[in-house]
Amino acid sequence: MGLFFLHRNRKNAFARRQGTALSALVISLVALLFASPITAQDADAEKAVPILSGSAGAFSFVTGGQNVIDTQINPVLLVPFGDRWLVEARAEFEGEFQRPPGGGPYGGPVDKHVDYAQVDYIASPYVTITAGRFLTPFGIFNERLYPVWIRALQPDPLTLPIATAPSDGAMLRGGFAVNPSANMNYAVYVSAASIGIDSVDSERHVGGRLGFFFPGPRLEVGGSWQKALQDDRKNAFGFHMGWQPAKAPLSVRAEFARSFDGSGYWVESAYRLSQANFWQKPMRHTEVVARMQQFFSGEIGADADEDLGLPTASMREADFGVNYFLRDGMKGIFSYGRQFSSVGNFNQWSFGVAYRWLIPLGGTGAQ
Repeated sequence: MGLFFLHRNRKNAFARRQGTALSALVISLVALLFASPITAQDADAEKAVPILSGSAGAFSFVTGGQNVIDTQINPVLLVPFGDRWLVEARAEFEGEFQRPPGGGPYGGPVDKHVDYAQVDYIASPYVTITAGRFLTPFGIFNERLYPVWIRALQPDPLTLPIATAPSDGAMLRGGFAVNPSANMNYAVYVSAASIGIDSVDSERHVGGRLGFFFPGPRLEVGGSWQKALQDDRKNAFGFHMGWQPAKAPLSVRAEFARSFDGSGYWVESAYRLSQANFWQKPMRHTEVVARMQQFFSGEIGADADEDLGLPTASMREADFGVNYFLRDGMKGIFSYGRQFSSVGNFNQWSFGVAYRWLIPLGGTGAQ
């Protein structure tokens, strides 16, 4: 299983103990609730209806000659109530199957858990209040890039488990214009410990994320912070950036994260070949991707790192991939990577297909 943890750090296990809640950061932004009321929607606007969306994928990951077949379905349910209330939830059903060392058919566990199940209240144009189980807004990958349909490379970044345990509690988030050339977005949250139910466990922590988006260069930069309210009350912090130039179909993203568990960074670039002047039809459907990353082992030891889903040793990794969009909602993926660490150097291959869907659960009509 050592090779598997070097390749796939999807399984995050988190501390699950009781502690004391802090909510001062949440209270500090309550004044924004009354900053400006939301204007009424136009009388001819379409009536919102529930939506069932999500993604599915089937992939083969080969690390150092060891093959893992990964299949998953991630349904997302959105249920609006009026103009200001929204209930949303996402579940994950994932099976990871391997051939036994002595041969025989593939087999393995099927994991089922709830990624988030939350209620959102749009209090004003600048504040949305969230309660329930939500994705922790630490960095950008966990919230924005995790689904198999969205991510450019299927293997997770090595640093993903740092400070991204799901949160069960409350959150305030929103954004506003600082000036004509800059917008600010924020999120502050507090999470309570919930133990005893494997699919919805969380730890006790408090934290926030702050970012600035510059529309001119289409650049976002920001930082994250989290403090555990249990055990050693450790701190974690990180930085992120994203850039999409207006004159090229290019996306550049990067994250840095550091905690007691370890630290590291990743930088990823994805380029759509739609501007190629040869084979124009297939090139418009092709995207090339490259990622460079590095992880530095923390102070908790290899066994604890493995329990958290982190690499068991410091390592470097480079990945290259190609995505081909077969049609709207379906893409084929292929990637190759190489890991370098004190426990060995390994080649990594992945290929498969990802699919996403969106189904309105009712008719639409004027309000």
